[in-house]
Amino acid sequence: MGQSTAVEKKGTKTAWIVGSNDPVLVTGSSGFIGRHVVGALLGKGLNQIKCLVRETSDIWPLRKIIDAHDGRERAEIINGNLFSFEDCLKVTDGARVIFHLAAGTGTKSFSEAYLNSVITTRNLIEAALHHGCLKCFVNVSSFAVYTNRGKKTGRLLDETCPVEKSPETRAEDYCYGKVKQDELVIDYGTRVGLPYVIVRPGTVYGPGKKFIPGRVGIDTFGVFLHFGGSNPLPLSYVENCAEAIVLAGLIPGIDGEVFNIVDDDLPTSREFLKLYKKNVQSFRSIYVPKPFGFLFCFFWEKFSKWSKGQIPPVYTLREWEAYWKKTFYTNKKLKEKTGWSQRVSTADGLRAFFLSCRQTASEKDK
Repeated sequence: MGQSTAVEKKGTKTAWIVGSNDPVLVTGSSGFIGRHVVGALLGKGLNQIKCLVRETSDIWPLRKIIDAHDGRERAEIINGNLFSFEDCLKVTDGARVIFHLAAGTGTKSFSEAYLNSVITTRNLIEAALHHGCLKCFVNVSSFAVYTNRGKKTGRLLDETCPVEKSPETRAEDYCYGKVKQDELVIDYGTRVGLPYVIVRPGTVYGPGKKFIPGRVGIDTFGVFLHFGGSNPLPLSYVENCAEAIVLAGLIPGIDGEVFNIVDDDLPTSREFLKLYKKNVQSFRSIYVPKPFGFLFCFFWEKFSKWSKGQIPPVYTLREWEAYWKKTFYTNKKLKEKTGWSQRVSTADGLRAFFLSCRQTASEKDK
Protein backbone atom coordinates (compact mmCIF):
# COMPACT_ATOMS: atom_id res chain seq x y z
CA MET A 1 0.00 0.00 0.00
CA GLY A 2 2.99 2.23 -0.29
CA GLN A 3 5.52 3.65 2.10
CA SER A 4 4.04 4.83 5.37
CA THR A 5 4.53 8.33 6.65
CA ALA A 6 3.94 9.72 10.09
CA VAL A 7 1.32 11.99 11.57
CA GLU A 8 2.48 13.82 14.66
CA LYS A 9 -0.12 14.04 17.41
CA LYS A 10 0.44 15.34 20.93
CA GLY A 11 4.16 14.75 20.92
CA THR A 12 4.04 11.21 19.56
CA LYS A 13 4.42 9.82 16.06
CA THR A 14 2.22 7.12 14.64
CA ALA A 15 3.02 5.49 11.30
CA TRP A 16 0.12 5.91 8.87
CA ILE A 17 -0.05 5.23 5.15
CA VAL A 18 -0.59 8.97 4.54
CA GLY A 19 0.90 12.20 5.78
CA SER A 20 -1.00 14.89 7.64
CA ASN A 21 -1.40 17.00 4.48
CA ASP A 22 -2.51 14.21 2.16
CA PRO A 23 -6.13 14.55 1.00
CA VAL A 24 -8.65 12.02 2.29
CA LEU A 25 -12.30 11.68 1.30
CA VAL A 26 -15.28 10.79 3.47
CA THR A 27 -18.52 9.97 1.65
CA GLY A 28 -21.73 10.10 3.63
CA SER A 29 -19.96 12.55 5.92
CA SER A 30 -23.17 14.21 7.12
CA GLY A 31 -24.53 10.88 8.33
CA PHE A 32 -24.63 9.61 11.90
CA ILE A 33 -21.36 7.67 11.63
CA GLY A 34 -19.80 9.75 8.86
CA ARG A 35 -19.61 12.99 10.81
CA HIS A 36 -17.87 11.20 13.67
CA VAL A 37 -15.36 9.74 11.20
CA VAL A 38 -14.59 13.31 10.13
CA GLY A 39 -14.12 14.24 13.79
CA ALA A 40 -11.78 11.29 14.36
CA LEU A 41 -9.68 12.26 11.33
CA LEU A 42 -9.41 15.84 12.56
CA GLY A 43 -8.45 14.52 15.98
CA LYS A 44 -5.58 12.60 14.42
CA GLY A 45 -4.17 15.70 12.77
CA LEU A 46 -5.32 15.23 9.17
CA ASN A 47 -5.44 18.59 7.40
CA GLN A 48 -7.13 17.97 4.04
CA ILE A 49 -10.44 16.20 4.57
CA LYS A 50 -13.02 16.26 1.80
CA CYS A 51 -16.51 15.78 3.21
CA LEU A 52 -18.93 14.69 0.49
CA VAL A 53 -22.61 15.42 1.19
CA ARG A 54 -25.82 15.48 -0.82
CA GLU A 55 -27.30 18.90 -1.56
CA THR A 56 -30.33 18.01 0.54
CA SER A 57 -28.31 16.83 3.57
CA ASP A 58 -28.59 18.48 6.96
CA ILE A 59 -24.96 19.50 7.50
CA TRP A 60 -25.39 21.30 10.82
CA PRO A 61 -24.33 18.29 12.95
CA LEU A 62 -21.25 17.85 10.71
CA ARG A 63 -20.32 21.53 11.03
CA LYS A 64 -20.73 21.27 14.79
CA ILE A 65 -18.19 18.44 14.96
CA ILE A 66 -15.81 20.24 12.60
CA ASP A 67 -15.97 23.36 14.77
CA ALA A 68 -15.41 21.31 17.93
CA HIS A 69 -12.07 20.21 16.43
CA ASP A 70 -11.23 23.70 15.15
CA GLY A 71 -11.37 22.19 11.67
CA ARG A 72 -12.92 24.85 9.44
CA GLU A 73 -9.62 25.24 7.56
CA ARG A 74 -8.94 21.50 7.41
CA ALA A 75 -12.29 19.99 6.42
CA GLU A 76 -14.04 21.03 3.20
CA ILE A 77 -17.74 20.26 2.74
CA ILE A 78 -18.49 19.39 -0.90
CA ASN A 79 -21.92 18.88 -2.47
CA GLY A 80 -22.02 15.97 -4.87
CA ASN A 81 -23.92 12.99 -6.19
CA LEU A 82 -22.28 9.58 -6.51
CA PHE A 83 -24.57 8.74 -9.42
CA SER A 84 -22.66 11.41 -11.35
CA PHE A 85 -19.30 10.13 -12.60
CA GLU A 86 -18.19 13.73 -13.11
CA ASP A 87 -18.85 14.48 -9.44
CA CYS A 88 -16.94 11.32 -8.48
CA LEU A 89 -13.96 12.39 -10.60
CA LYS A 90 -13.98 15.80 -8.95
CA VAL A 91 -14.17 14.62 -5.36
CA THR A 92 -11.65 11.74 -5.71
CA ASP A 93 -8.99 13.92 -7.35
CA GLY A 94 -5.89 13.57 -5.17
CA ALA A 95 -7.61 11.47 -2.52
CA ARG A 96 -5.15 9.05 -0.91
CA VAL A 97 -7.69 7.32 1.33
CA ILE A 98 -11.44 7.06 0.77
CA PHE A 99 -13.77 6.28 3.66
CA HIS A 100 -16.95 5.16 1.91
CA LEU A 101 -19.92 5.52 4.25
CA ALA A 102 -22.59 6.72 1.81
CA ALA A 103 -25.21 3.97 1.84
CA GLY A 104 -28.58 3.15 0.39
CA THR A 105 -30.55 3.22 3.64
CA GLY A 106 -34.30 3.60 3.54
CA THR A 107 -34.62 1.93 0.15
CA LYS A 108 -37.82 0.07 -0.69
CA SER A 109 -36.66 -2.55 -3.19
CA PHE A 110 -33.67 -4.67 -4.11
CA SER A 111 -33.19 -2.71 -7.33
CA GLU A 112 -33.13 0.59 -5.44
CA ALA A 113 -30.68 -0.85 -2.90
CA TYR A 114 -28.46 -2.05 -5.75
CA LEU A 115 -28.46 1.37 -7.38
CA ASN A 116 -27.67 3.22 -4.15
CA SER A 117 -25.07 0.80 -2.79
CA VAL A 118 -23.43 -0.80 -5.84
CA ILE A 119 -23.67 1.57 -8.80
CA THR A 120 -22.56 4.51 -6.67
CA THR A 121 -19.64 2.50 -5.26
CA ARG A 122 -18.56 1.44 -8.74
CA ASN A 123 -18.57 5.07 -9.90
CA LEU A 124 -16.48 6.08 -6.91
CA ILE A 125 -13.93 3.29 -7.39
CA GLU A 126 -13.59 3.89 -11.14
CA ALA A 127 -13.04 7.59 -10.54
CA ALA A 128 -10.42 6.92 -7.86
CA LEU A 129 -8.60 4.43 -10.11
CA HIS A 130 -8.61 7.00 -12.91
CA HIS A 131 -6.52 9.36 -10.77
CA GLY A 132 -4.11 6.60 -9.75
CA CYS A 133 -3.19 7.91 -6.31
CA LEU A 134 -5.39 5.86 -3.98
CA LYS A 135 -3.71 4.03 -1.09
CA CYS A 136 -6.78 2.58 0.60
CA PHE A 137 -10.50 2.28 -0.04
CA VAL A 138 -12.39 1.66 3.20
CA ASN A 139 -15.77 0.14 2.50
CA VAL A 140 -18.14 0.45 5.45
CA SER A 141 -20.35 -2.62 5.37
CA SER A 142 -22.57 -4.11 8.10
CA PHE A 143 -23.23 -7.11 10.31
CA ALA A 144 -26.40 -7.47 8.22
CA VAL A 145 -24.43 -9.37 5.57
CA TYR A 146 -23.78 -12.37 7.84
CA THR A 147 -25.91 -15.50 7.92
CA ASN A 148 -26.40 -17.92 10.79
CA ARG A 149 -28.01 -20.60 8.67
CA GLY A 150 -26.65 -24.03 9.48
CA LYS A 151 -24.69 -22.71 12.45
CA LYS A 152 -25.15 -23.91 15.99
CA THR A 153 -26.90 -21.71 18.52
CA GLY A 154 -24.38 -19.83 20.63
CA ARG A 155 -21.60 -19.81 18.05
CA LEU A 156 -19.01 -17.05 17.80
CA LEU A 157 -19.47 -14.69 14.87
CA ASP A 158 -16.14 -13.46 13.54
CA GLU A 159 -14.71 -12.35 10.20
CA THR A 160 -14.41 -15.93 8.94
CA CYS A 161 -18.16 -16.55 9.17
CA PRO A 162 -20.13 -16.85 5.92
CA VAL A 163 -22.14 -14.02 4.44
CA GLU A 164 -25.43 -14.46 2.63
CA LYS A 165 -24.82 -16.18 -0.70
CA SER A 166 -28.39 -15.49 -1.85
CA PRO A 167 -29.25 -12.19 -0.13
CA GLU A 168 -32.33 -11.80 -2.31
CA THR A 169 -33.95 -14.54 -0.21
CA ARG A 170 -33.76 -12.29 2.86
CA ALA A 171 -36.66 -9.86 3.14
CA GLU A 172 -34.18 -7.03 3.59
CA ASP A 173 -33.02 -4.80 0.75
CA TYR A 174 -30.29 -3.26 2.94
CA CYS A 175 -28.67 -6.68 3.42
CA TYR A 176 -28.88 -7.30 -0.33
CA GLY A 177 -27.25 -3.97 -1.17
CA LYS A 178 -24.42 -4.42 1.33
CA VAL A 179 -23.64 -7.98 0.22
CA LYS A 180 -23.43 -6.87 -3.40
CA GLN A 181 -21.36 -3.82 -2.45
CA ASP A 182 -18.82 -6.00 -0.61
CA GLU A 183 -18.66 -8.37 -3.57
CA LEU A 184 -17.95 -5.46 -5.90
CA VAL A 185 -15.11 -4.12 -3.75
CA ILE A 186 -13.52 -7.56 -3.40
CA ASP A 187 -13.80 -8.09 -7.16
CA TYR A 188 -11.97 -4.82 -7.85
CA GLY A 189 -9.30 -5.88 -5.39
CA THR A 190 -8.86 -9.21 -7.16
CA ARG A 191 -9.04 -7.97 -10.76
CA VAL A 192 -7.22 -4.64 -10.70
CA GLY A 193 -5.47 -4.56 -7.34
CA LEU A 194 -7.71 -2.03 -5.61
CA PRO A 195 -6.21 -1.49 -2.13
CA TYR A 196 -9.19 -1.97 0.17
CA VAL A 197 -10.31 -2.78 3.69
CA ILE A 198 -13.88 -3.79 4.61
CA VAL A 199 -15.27 -2.90 8.02
CA ARG A 200 -18.53 -4.31 9.34
CA PRO A 201 -20.00 -2.42 12.31
CA GLY A 202 -22.60 -4.05 14.51
CA THR A 203 -25.45 -1.94 15.87
CA VAL A 204 -24.11 1.62 16.06
CA TYR A 205 -25.71 3.84 18.70
CA GLY A 206 -25.16 7.15 20.44
CA PRO A 207 -26.67 10.60 21.02
CA GLY A 208 -28.63 11.79 18.03
CA LYS A 209 -30.13 8.42 17.23
CA LYS A 210 -33.27 7.33 19.05
CA PHE A 211 -34.15 3.69 18.49
CA ILE A 212 -34.46 0.24 19.97
CA PRO A 213 -32.43 -2.18 17.83
CA GLY A 214 -34.42 -4.70 15.83
CA ARG A 215 -32.30 -7.42 17.43
CA VAL A 216 -34.14 -6.61 20.68
CA GLY A 217 -37.61 -6.99 19.17
CA ILE A 218 -40.39 -5.46 17.07
CA ASP A 219 -43.42 -3.25 17.70
CA THR A 220 -45.25 -3.94 14.44
CA PHE A 221 -48.42 -5.19 16.09
CA GLY A 222 -49.03 -2.38 18.57
CA VAL A 223 -47.20 -4.09 21.41
CA PHE A 224 -43.46 -4.61 21.69
CA LEU A 225 -42.53 -8.26 21.09
CA HIS A 226 -39.20 -8.95 22.76
CA PHE A 227 -37.41 -11.64 20.74
CA GLY A 228 -33.82 -11.04 21.87
CA GLY A 229 -33.92 -12.41 25.41
CA SER A 230 -30.46 -13.38 26.62
CA ASN A 231 -28.79 -12.75 23.26
CA PRO A 232 -25.79 -10.39 23.41
CA LEU A 233 -26.29 -7.17 21.41
CA PRO A 234 -23.42 -6.33 19.00
CA LEU A 235 -23.35 -2.66 20.03
CA SER A 236 -20.75 -0.12 18.94
CA TYR A 237 -20.83 3.39 20.40
CA VAL A 238 -20.56 5.81 17.48
CA GLU A 239 -17.25 7.38 18.56
CA ASN A 240 -15.70 3.95 19.10
CA CYS A 241 -16.97 2.85 15.70
CA ALA A 242 -15.58 5.96 13.98
CA GLU A 243 -12.17 5.40 15.56
CA ALA A 244 -12.11 1.82 14.24
CA ILE A 245 -13.08 2.93 10.73
CA VAL A 246 -10.35 5.58 10.67
CA LEU A 247 -7.67 3.17 11.89
CA ALA A 248 -8.69 0.67 9.21
CA GLY A 249 -7.91 3.30 6.58
CA LEU A 250 -4.64 4.56 8.04
CA ILE A 251 -2.82 1.52 9.40
CA PRO A 252 -0.32 -0.03 6.95
CA GLY A 253 -0.17 -3.72 6.13
CA ILE A 254 -3.87 -4.67 6.34
CA ASP A 255 -4.78 -4.65 2.65
CA GLY A 256 -7.74 -6.88 1.81
CA GLU A 257 -8.73 -7.49 5.43
CA VAL A 258 -12.24 -7.56 6.88
CA PHE A 259 -12.90 -6.25 10.40
CA ASN A 260 -15.98 -6.58 12.58
CA ILE A 261 -16.61 -3.60 14.84
CA VAL A 262 -18.21 -4.20 18.23
CA ASP A 263 -17.50 -2.86 21.71
CA ASP A 264 -16.44 -4.77 24.82
CA ASP A 265 -18.84 -5.77 27.62
CA LEU A 266 -21.87 -6.18 25.39
CA PRO A 267 -25.24 -6.13 27.18
CA THR A 268 -27.88 -8.73 26.46
CA SER A 269 -31.07 -7.80 24.68
CA ARG A 270 -32.97 -8.20 27.95
CA GLU A 271 -30.53 -5.92 29.84
CA PHE A 272 -30.73 -3.26 27.13
CA LEU A 273 -34.54 -3.28 27.12
CA LYS A 274 -34.68 -3.05 30.91
CA LEU A 275 -32.27 -0.10 30.94
CA TYR A 276 -34.18 1.62 28.13
CA LYS A 277 -37.46 1.36 30.03
CA LYS A 278 -35.83 2.63 33.21
CA ASN A 279 -33.92 5.54 31.68
CA VAL A 280 -36.05 6.65 28.70
CA GLN A 281 -39.67 5.57 28.91
CA SER A 282 -41.63 2.63 30.18
CA PHE A 283 -43.91 0.63 27.91
CA ARG A 284 -45.53 -2.78 27.73
CA SER A 285 -43.53 -5.59 26.18
CA ILE A 286 -44.06 -9.31 25.79
CA TYR A 287 -41.15 -11.71 25.86
CA VAL A 288 -41.26 -14.26 23.05
CA PRO A 289 -39.19 -17.37 23.90
CA LYS A 290 -36.88 -18.51 21.11
CA PRO A 291 -38.93 -21.57 20.06
CA PHE A 292 -42.02 -19.38 19.67
CA GLY A 293 -40.03 -16.73 17.82
CA PHE A 294 -38.81 -19.43 15.46
CA LEU A 295 -42.36 -20.69 14.88
CA PHE A 296 -43.61 -17.11 14.37
CA CYS A 297 -41.11 -16.58 11.54
CA PHE A 298 -41.67 -20.09 10.16
CA PHE A 299 -45.43 -19.65 9.80
CA TRP A 300 -45.11 -16.05 8.56
CA GLU A 301 -42.84 -17.29 5.80
CA LYS A 302 -45.29 -20.08 4.94
CA PHE A 303 -48.28 -17.71 4.85
CA SER A 304 -46.33 -15.30 2.66
CA LYS A 305 -45.65 -18.04 0.11
CA TRP A 306 -49.26 -19.24 0.32
CA SER A 307 -50.52 -15.70 -0.33
CA LYS A 308 -48.15 -15.39 -3.31
CA GLY A 309 -46.58 -12.28 -1.86
CA GLN A 310 -49.76 -10.51 -0.75
CA ILE A 311 -48.42 -10.94 2.78
CA PRO A 312 -44.89 -9.52 2.55
CA PRO A 313 -42.13 -11.97 3.63
CA VAL A 314 -40.96 -9.58 6.35
CA TYR A 315 -40.32 -12.22 9.02
CA THR A 316 -38.64 -15.35 7.71
CA LEU A 317 -36.37 -18.03 9.12
CA ARG A 318 -33.41 -16.24 7.55
CA GLU A 319 -34.26 -13.11 9.53
CA TRP A 320 -34.72 -15.14 12.71
CA GLU A 321 -31.36 -16.86 12.29
CA ALA A 322 -29.55 -13.63 11.41
CA TYR A 323 -30.99 -11.48 14.21
CA TRP A 324 -32.59 -13.57 16.95
CA LYS A 325 -30.60 -16.80 17.04
CA LYS A 326 -28.23 -16.66 19.99
CA THR A 327 -24.80 -15.52 18.80
CA PHE A 328 -21.64 -14.18 20.45
CA TYR A 329 -19.34 -11.52 18.99
CA THR A 330 -15.66 -10.65 19.07
CA ASN A 331 -13.44 -7.65 18.27
CA LYS A 332 -10.19 -9.60 18.69
CA LYS A 333 -9.00 -9.20 15.10
CA LEU A 334 -9.73 -5.46 15.09
CA LYS A 335 -7.64 -5.00 18.23
CA GLU A 336 -4.76 -7.17 17.08
CA LYS A 337 -4.42 -5.76 13.55
CA THR A 338 -5.19 -2.06 14.10
CA GLY A 339 -4.44 -1.45 17.78
CA TRP A 340 -8.00 -0.26 18.34
CA SER A 341 -9.27 -0.03 21.89
CA GLN A 342 -12.62 1.05 23.24
CA ARG A 343 -12.44 4.70 24.26
CA VAL A 344 -15.99 5.17 25.50
CA SER A 345 -17.08 2.42 27.87
CA THR A 346 -20.34 0.61 27.28
CA ALA A 347 -21.72 1.97 30.56
CA ASP A 348 -20.87 5.57 29.61
CA GLY A 349 -22.08 5.07 26.05
CA LEU A 350 -25.46 3.74 27.15
CA ARG A 351 -25.79 6.52 29.70
CA ALA A 352 -25.20 9.20 27.05
CA PHE A 353 -27.50 7.44 24.59
CA PHE A 354 -30.40 7.07 27.02
CA LEU A 355 -30.04 10.71 28.12
CA SER A 356 -30.27 11.83 24.49
CA CYS A 357 -33.31 9.59 23.88
CA ARG A 358 -35.02 10.99 26.98
CA GLN A 359 -34.36 14.58 25.92
CA THR A 360 -35.71 13.87 22.44
CA ALA A 361 -38.86 12.33 23.91
CA SER A 362 -39.34 15.32 26.22
CA GLU A 363 -39.02 17.78 23.34
CA LYS A 364 -41.66 15.91 21.35
CA ASP A 365 -44.06 16.03 24.30
CA LYS A 366 -43.84 19.82 24.57
